[in-house]
Amino acid sequence: MRRVVFPDPEALAAIAAPLVARRAAAAIAARGRFLVALAGGRTPLPVFRRLAVEAVGIDWQAVELFWTDERCVPPDHPASNYGTAMDALVARVPIPKASVHRMRGEAPPTQAASEYNDELERVLGSHGALDLVLLGVGGDGHTASLFGDGETLAEFGGRVAAVRSESAEPPLRLTLTLEFLNRSREALFLVTGKGKREALARIDRGEQLPASRVCPVASTPLWFVDRAAAPSDGTRRRRCDG
Repeated sequence: MRRVVFPDPEALAAIAAPLVARRAAAAIAARGRFLVALAGGRTPLPVFRRLAVEAVGIDWQAVELFWTDERCVPPDHPASNYGTAMDALVARVPIPKASVHRMRGEAPPTQAASEYNDELERVLGSHGALDLVLLGVGGDGHTASLFGDGETLAEFGGRVAAVRSESAEPPLRLTLTLEFLNRSREALFLVTGKGKREALARIDRGEQLPASRVCPVASTPLWFVDRAAAPSDGTRRRRCDG
């Protein structure tokens, strides 16, 4: 784990947005396009807004946009990850409509998961990987919509899973699998608020929470954390251990 602590969410966003832009430029220069999956929830919204309004130099015509997870609700529902990202970012940038790949939360979950798996296959091919995944962390240590222990997570093969968690609201979710997240070239965690502090402390203690198991093959995850979320020692670093 590589962790950088910022004073507040806006300071975090001020560094995270240009970093995403640099990763986009590098991927486009190397492979002709930038494949990125957005985190859900409210935490990434300051980053999305900066990406939308600042001159960060992203060639949006070469971006393919995915989501790490989705609540099983329609796209215009207040809980929709697609809907919040659309308002904060997608509708504000010149990305082609065909390059925005949303999970259909309004469809039956198993059907929606299968459709998204097919969409990833179509865009990435059989062995392709995302360039960057943006992730958050829940107070219980979940990430994307991956809940539970390592044994439970190992049950989800392939790229996309339909899941149910009684600790989540709404409980029905679609999520990229741990296996697929770990094929990505890079993972960037965005973590803010004191409600996340205990989860980070548990990860520092070596607990195998879902978030601690995200470990892309090509790089060590980068964690951007605000001061409220950082454990009190704030300095501990831990290598990704699978």
